[in-house]
This record gives sequence, C-alpha cells and structure tokens, in this order.
Amino acid sequence: MNPSPDRSITAILNRYHLRPDKNLGQNFLTDPAILEKIVRIAGVTGKDTVLEIGAGLGHLTAQLANSARAVTAVELDRRFIPILEELLASYQNISLIQGDILQLDPASLIQENGYLVVANIPYYITSRIIRNLLEAEYKPREIVLTVQYEVARRICAHSGKLSLLALSVRMYGDPSLEMRIPAGAFYPPPKVDSAVIRIDLHPQPLLPEPQRENFFKVVKAGFTHNRKTLRNSLSKGLGWPPDKTEELLDKAGIDPRRRAETLALEEWLELAIWYDKI
Repeated sequence: MNPSPDRSITAILNRYHLRPDKNLGQNFLTDPAILEKIVRIAGVTGKDTVLEIGAGLGHLTAQLANSARAVTAVELDRRFIPILEELLASYQNISLIQGDILQLDPASLIQENGYLVVANIPYYITSRIIRNLLEAEYKPREIVLTVQYEVARRICAHSGKLSLLALSVRMYGDPSLEMRIPAGAFYPPPKVDSAVIRIDLHPQPLLPEPQRENFFKVVKAGFTHNRKTLRNSLSKGLGWPPDKTEELLDKAGIDPRRRAETLALEEWLELAIWYDKI
C-alpha cells in the first residue's frame, strides 16, 4: 500500500530538514490520480517536449517524464535541486534547471517550436510568463496551468466579465477550465481550492507589434481605475486629455460612459488599432 500524500511529502521534507516557503506559494500536489489527469489534460505523448515550471519535489515531473520524450523542469527554490536530482535520478529524459523563469531566456531552455508548458505558478506572474514564452524565439503550442480556482474562473470568463488578466491571456490563446482541485489534495493545504486551465495558443498573437503593445497599454489603463467610466479611466491611465480619449473611443465605436469590464475582447483590439491614429 502506498503512503498517503501527506506522509510521503512530509517524509521527504523531514529527511532534508525543509519546510515549504509560503512566500513562494509552495503547496505540493502529490495525488497520483490528479497528477495523471493533468498529464492527460496536457495531451502529452511520446513525441512531445515539455517545459515544466515549478518542479517542486518532482511528483508531476516524474509523471510527465513517463509520457513525454523529454522534460525540462525549472525550479526557483535551490533547496529542492538536490532532492529532485536524487528522486528523479532514474529518468534519463529529464533536465533540471534552477532559476527564475522570468529571468531565463526560454530559447535557452527549449530549442524547438510546438512544445508543451505545464506550470504550477502564482497567479500574479501568469500573464508575464505567457508573454515571455509567446514572444520568445521558440514558441509552445499549449500551456497548462494550475492556479487558484477563482483566478482560473477569471481567466476563463466570458465577454462582459473580462479582467486585465483574462484579456492578457486571450491575446495569445483560448483558455478553458479543465478541472477543480480541492485544497485538501495539496500539502500543506492552501486556504482555497485550485484549478487546472488549458490555454490553446493561437499560431500568432491577435495583434502584431506595435499594436500589441498598444493593446496592453490601453487595457492596463482601463483597469487601473476600473470603477470609473472609460473616458475617465483611460484619460488618467494614459495621461491623455479627456477630448483625446473621447476621440479614441469614438473611432473604436465605444460609448465613453461604459466601464472597462463591460468591453469585449474585440473592442479592446479596436482601441489598440486606433491608439496611434489619434
């Protein structure tokens, strides 16, 4: 009989005299059934190369390696590298990298297009990681993320309820909420449930540069003061006089009295296209 996830993970941590770091959001998922389902959601096959972000203690890393051709596993916490090297020593298709994914050049990690990304990350770096990966020399075809459940719902919200994070993701792909994971499946258990989302990436971002940068400028400005009307929030966020902001909204066919969260993705795209034409 296999030991319970709690006993298994605590045994490893105790052996190395370690405790999870709350500042790094370290909650370890070790339930084999859930790990296997994440691998299925990612659609990993023997032809795939996988970039795993946040290897932790290697439970998901091992599951990925059982299905993939190759796995590059990145872990920020250098304390875990000796553990990963020991626990994953029998796998010949795993490369371990210690570092911050936001500081690493993705092209130095994976040198081919069409790879898969599987990550368990804090929600506040989700959009930055996606932008880093999608604007790198070599691009993935799909990203599977484990995030807080409410964050997953925000990312996968429909038009009329789109947040800054949801819009940032949609520039690059279509997200779907695939599975809810109860807090009790982690050790130590977080305060809230988590969820797995899959982002099927577009062949190219919805807008080219520099319009893509304009998109992020206007979206960020709109949501910085999202309780205000777009006329006011965009004026403050962009540092524009109200009449210039009204002209932008008029060109895009948007009522200046609306609020940021009511706009559809297509309307934000229109604002980005007109941004440099005012």
